[in-house]
Amino acid sequence: MAPPLLVFDFDGVLVDGMAEYWWSARRSALALRPECRLSPEAPPGFRLLRPLIHKGWEMVLAALELSRPDLDLPGYLSDYAGHTQAALERWQLQPQRLQTCLEDLRRDAIRQNPDAWLALHRPYPGVCERLTALAAEGSDWLVLTTKGGAFAQQLLEAYGLKPLAVYGHEQGSKPEVLLRLSAERPEPLWFVEDRRPTLETVCHTAGLEAVRCFLVAWGYLGPGDSEALPRGITLLSANQFSRPLADWP
Repeated sequence: MAPPLLVFDFDGVLVDGMAEYWWSARRSALALRPECRLSPEAPPGFRLLRPLIHKGWEMVLAALELSRPDLDLPGYLSDYAGHTQAALERWQLQPQRLQTCLEDLRRDAIRQNPDAWLALHRPYPGVCERLTALAAEGSDWLVLTTKGGAFAQQLLEAYGLKPLAVYGHEQGSKPEVLLRLSAERPEPLWFVEDRRPTLETVCHTAGLEAVRCFLVAWGYLGPGDSEALPRGITLLSANQFSRPLADWP
């Protein structure tokens, strides 16, 4: 069998950027609504919401919501989609404005002090070494992220990592990009992600039935995310990730 092409999500799989998420989300929220009161330290509620957040603009909205003294956090967690829509109306903001504010702030931070911005991220233990070793197994790898592609590329370069390509949110949704890759590339596709709903969407997308989906055990998982996984999704531990591809579950 031909070696697979590995497609990695970025945040929560290769890099732990929780400190940067709050740093950027908080500053973006304050830029949009200066009257908000938000601690420099990420509140517990933000960490609880992180496994549910899919796109960057959502974390800016989450920061705005966390500034509300009367926030019903259990309700937010139990009906994330419904609460998100209500919050957009409450703050009279659109996703594009939230996303643009976030990306502008990140660009300014990188331009002004790139070392400080990079220091807000850290690769998960063993990730850089494992990705470098893939070449010896004959497998290419690339990154597929809802982060802006340029930001992910800058971090990868800082760690000395050179993927075949980096696909950011600008290139479309993850199923859309995987469909294009499956049409363009002859190798089997293995998709490694930390967000269970994303993997479930991929599994139910016509044309992606042959993609092997892995849910990493070390990412931003919510309660119960690793339990009773549906057919087509396999839990991948850090120990299994470090082993040769032939030994992956």
